[in-house]
Amino acid sequence: MPGKYLRGAFIEFTSAFLVPIPNVIIFQYNPETMTHTWQPAAAAEPSAGQAQGEGNPLAVSGEPGEEFSFSLAMDAGDTVADGSPPAAALATLSGIYPRLAALEMLLFPSTSTGSGLASATAAVGAAGAAVGAAAGAAAGVQRQVPFSVVPTVLFVWGPGRILPVRVTSLRITEKLYHSTLLVPTHADADIGLRVLTQKEVNALDNGLVKDIVKTAYSYMSTLRQGLALANLVNSADSIIGMLPF
Repeated sequence: MPGKYLRGAFIEFTSAFLVPIPNVIIFQYNPETMTHTWQPAAAAEPSAGQAQGEGNPLAVSGEPGEEFSFSLAMDAGDTVADGSPPAAALATLSGIYPRLAALEMLLFPSTSTGSGLASATAAVGAAGAAVGAAAGAAAGVQRQVPFSVVPTVLFVWGPGRILPVRVTSLRITEKLYHSTLLVPTHADADIGLRVLTQKEVNALDNGLVKDIVKTAYSYMSTLRQGLALANLVNSADSIIGMLPF
């Protein structure tokens, strides 16, 4: 396509070897519209010793929930015509399957042992842990069993939005196919995202990824507060004559 423009992207951090390698999914076309939804923070539960209805009725627990939803369009024709030789060859043979597969993998959990090793190593560790857990149960010893976690994903929408998210929904509508290979050549993907809370960010077990995500989270919090303060410039003029006191 002629001209250059800033594109949105997903950055997925997957554990490979001892270093998390980012898988960058750049949007082929930026969505034309985006829905940004906020859910108010939940009301705080009464503390121990307090009856229902006691305490501060305005107290809340946690932070407000933040969600995004939008639709991505993907087309293999433009990649074949305007892409680099490797990308054009891949699009000719596979259509948009690689893009779809990359989006789908954002929903698949991987086994986490807290060490950041590759998934193959984690699978071996899971098998060993299962055997060890059975033996430990007989001896009355409890052992830690690996658990599954979804990938850590950054939603990048320009310098003003870099957010750690979890993909909550993905609906793909395939529209066109290659006449011979029957691979999809055009599709729309409806995507739902939920921004991670501070508690979820703190629960990340990979140190390097956790530092990156915490930096992004802190950056966005500071930016939002700064932009809200900047709005005071408009508020000073708008409030004149608005209140009768």
